[in-house]
Amino acid sequence: MWGAWWLCLVLAWTGAAHALSPEDALAFAEGDTADRIAAMERLAASGDPRAEALIRAMAREAVKVRGEQVLIVEGDAAIDAVTGAAETADGAASVMINNRLRGAVQRTLAGMDLLGDDVRRQREAALRLRASVFNQPDESQLAVIENALAPENAHRLDDRARRTLEQARAALWLGSGDAALRLAAAQALGEVGQTIVRSKLARQLEVETEPTVRVALSQALSRVDAALVRSQVAGQLFTGLSLGSILLLAALGLAITYGLMGVINMAHGELIMIGAYATYVVQGLFRQYLPGAFDWYVLAALPVAFLMSALVGAVMERGVIRWLYGRPLETLLATWGLSLILMQGVRSLFGAQNVAVENPSWMSGGVVVMGNLTLPWNRIVIIGFAVAVLVAVALIISRTRLGLFVRGVTQNRPIAACMGVNTARVDTYAFALGSGIAGLAGVALSQIGNVGPDLGQGYIIDSFMVVVLGGVGQLAGTVYAALGLGLLNKFIEGWAGAVLAKIAVLVFIIVFIQKRPQGIFALKGRQA
Repeated sequence: MWGAWWLCLVLAWTGAAHALSPEDALAFAEGDTADRIAAMERLAASGDPRAEALIRAMAREAVKVRGEQVLIVEGDAAIDAVTGAAETADGAASVMINNRLRGAVQRTLAGMDLLGDDVRRQREAALRLRASVFNQPDESQLAVIENALAPENAHRLDDRARRTLEQARAALWLGSGDAALRLAAAQALGEVGQTIVRSKLARQLEVETEPTVRVALSQALSRVDAALVRSQVAGQLFTGLSLGSILLLAALGLAITYGLMGVINMAHGELIMIGAYATYVVQGLFRQYLPGAFDWYVLAALPVAFLMSALVGAVMERGVIRWLYGRPLETLLATWGLSLILMQGVRSLFGAQNVAVENPSWMSGGVVVMGNLTLPWNRIVIIGFAVAVLVAVALIISRTRLGLFVRGVTQNRPIAACMGVNTARVDTYAFALGSGIAGLAGVALSQIGNVGPDLGQGYIIDSFMVVVLGGVGQLAGTVYAALGLGLLNKFIEGWAGAVLAKIAVLVFIIVFIQKRPQGIFALKGRQA
């Protein structure tokens, strides 16, 4: 049945389209499952764009029926599936879809996408089909794959989609009674570095009796194992780099307020939290007033979070910290009290529960590399964002008038005051800058975890460790310390677990500081 239907589909795809009729639409939406599948086959073979839209809507479970009228309903909007005219969904009932029909719809869409001209859809359909074969192999899947790989259709396929389909076909051939097909399957699957493929090869090796196939299966297993090891190491490197970039964002602001100004700011974590809540507020405003531009709310949240955290930091500096310079213990106690006030203020405004911050579509999902490794887009974007913030901070400190004043006041406050520098104003600007950078870290953290009143508490200790390990007042040391601690933490975590990794990192920092109290990069000359 599937082979004949695919032949009809190919012929129809290259020929004239037939209009979707109300009878076929209703037959697809209601009735016995077998009859609905037969109606779907007719719709798919018709080549009608409205028929394709109806099938895709069925896959999303967005189809409803009112009398003999079939509707496609998305949110509050509804259209007639046959005419495309706008309708209301009042009185319409959702159609029932069982696993058998759902599987048939997915296979149909995969076939349609594979025969289409959209390369992205081809690749996505091939990946979905391969995943379906790896997890729930079915004879009907082979007909779809064979049809797409047939000589008359192969020229339509993108190279990556074709390789993916060949791997899916090999997985189906692995249990074949033909030794030649099993041999070809073993050779093809050796290139797929996935755990599920290794399990399939290992199970087949246990029952395989043909010597040549056994050799091929053993070689394929060795190649898969090597690929899995490479992907595991690459995954640990990426997660370590990701953690390092997050620690860098969290510690950059502290490198200014503590490293350059000598203020032990225990409220630094709460400044990060303010940036995250600012992102949440901007998200709500975009959802309510600019839903069409929702994907860009994160970009709008960046200046808002920076300004909000910088404003709070400036108020803290002018109201409390300016009286405590040169008294680190007092700054610790005062800022700890401020952190409690800020947390309670957020609880009063937003509640004690975590709030939801969604990723925009361009930060959702991930990119698959090395077969078994998926790199999330939100983590990739945050790594790039951390680099951008680092470059901006370095330029501000080394190339701007504010940076020159900050360095001058840090090195010798009396001489800077004698040269006409308003040291009190410079202190406020510098503290506001460090606080604003903490707000930017809050924007990044809102995209990878929960946003709540206690958000900053999980990063304050790590931020201080990064600054102290890198060398107080040394921006380069902060970078090396953040990335080094991130990579070290993740590699130890993969070997000994998260708790022991934290303990090992803490012990390493204690030993390192004992041997080198100045940190990785020590101040030299007059700066010391």
